[in-house]
This record gives sequence, C-alpha cells and structure tokens, in this order.
Amino acid sequence: MQDIVKDLVLAGVKWELTDNSVGFMSDLESVRAPARTRLSSVVPPISPVSAIDVDTANAMAMRPTTLDSLCRMISEFNHPLRGGVTNVVTPMVAPNPNGLMIITDMPSNDDDASGHILSGAPGELLDKMLNAIEMSRDSVSISPILFWRTPGGRTPSRLELDLSRPFLNRFIELTEPRIVLTLGTLAAAEICGVDLMRNHGKETLLASGVRAFSIYHPNYLMLKPNAKADVWSVLKSVQNLLKNS
Repeated sequence: MQDIVKDLVLAGVKWELTDNSVGFMSDLESVRAPARTRLSSVVPPISPVSAIDVDTANAMAMRPTTLDSLCRMISEFNHPLRGGVTNVVTPMVAPNPNGLMIITDMPSNDDDASGHILSGAPGELLDKMLNAIEMSRDSVSISPILFWRTPGGRTPSRLELDLSRPFLNRFIELTEPRIVLTLGTLAAAEICGVDLMRNHGKETLLASGVRAFSIYHPNYLMLKPNAKADVWSVLKSVQNLLKNS
C-alpha cells in the first residue's frame, strides 16, 4: 500500500486525493507516515455523474411550466458535463421581450467563469449589434445550445448535445419567440440544420413554426470584420420582420 501511495504522489495524483494544497516534500512525508495517518487525510472521491438517457431528459424537460422553474431544473440536471469545475450557464430570459430569441454556441471560457452567456468581448460586440437595430439584452432571450462548457472547449459529443436539447426545446416553447437567431456554426447546424458558411442569413422554418435565421458568431466577426456587412443585412431583415409582424 505504501509503494502504491508513493507512486501516486510522484505522479501528481495526490493533489486530487487531498483537500490541502501541500508541497511536494509534505507529500513525501505523508508517504512515510503510518498508513492509518495517511488514509485519514484522503477525502472521499466525488461521486461520478450517474448515467442518464435522452428519454429521461425529455420527460424531465416537460415538467417545468415556468421559465424560472425550467432554469432551476437545468442548473440541477445531472448532465455528464456537470461537475465541480464547470459552471452551468442557464438561458437568459428577457424582462421586456420583443419576440426575438438568440441561440448561440456552447459557453466560452468567460461564460463558464461568470455563469452568464455571451460574456467578455463577444458579448460587448453582441450588445453593439443589438443596439444598432434598436434592441438590447433586456428585450431578447438568449440561450446556449449546450449549458456547460466542454473540457478544453472540445467539440461536444452527440449524447452531450442530445441531453441538453430537450431543455432548450422547452425554453423555446415557454418563451414563444416570433423569430430565432442562431449564432455560430454549431447552433446553425443543430437548430436550423444548415451549414452556416454556405447558408448564412438563410431563413429556416423550425418544426414549431418559428422563423429562424443563422448568422456568424461575434467571435468570428472579431476575426473577420469584413463579415459584419453580411450580418448587418440579416439583422435589418430581422428588425423589419419584428416591426411588421
């Protein structure tokens, strides 16, 4: 047992087993200590996230009858990405809705740190985009396609997306938007079923009957400022539709 613990310490695993950020020499001292003393400093491992299937997620998502209760359920949902490191980023409900819902790609590092969708520089650019068409965050509802950031920002798995989708669908049902605007390639593919680069700005009719448009994510616009002209054209169309419908 002593040799095993020593090997774990040398491999750095001990950092995950104790709740004290002790130095390397302290770790070696704990290896030399009697087994009874060492084991008393080991905290129980975090229970692994229990497996859950899409049918269960669908049944759970249908239960909330208000947006507040839905957001609470999302924050408590036992999704595989839920953990002590990643924060849940729940949808943002517009206090003064104008009929527009924005669905964006999964949370960024800034979103994960703050717990709020579209934080940091991309969020500031989105605010400018909305202001340009006489809107603000107070007038639109916003939700990520996935409520947790994947480790390292990797592409989410099919199961990770499918387990979150019922809650997003319920959010759309309860919000009853007149128009959905997706930001980014993932949201365009998942919500509208289109390749964003080939179908930017193309109108899609969702299964619910809601009209949807897909545009570039603010992150992309910061890298490719020339693409702002294409986005501006779509935003003006959305503005006119909301005013005249």
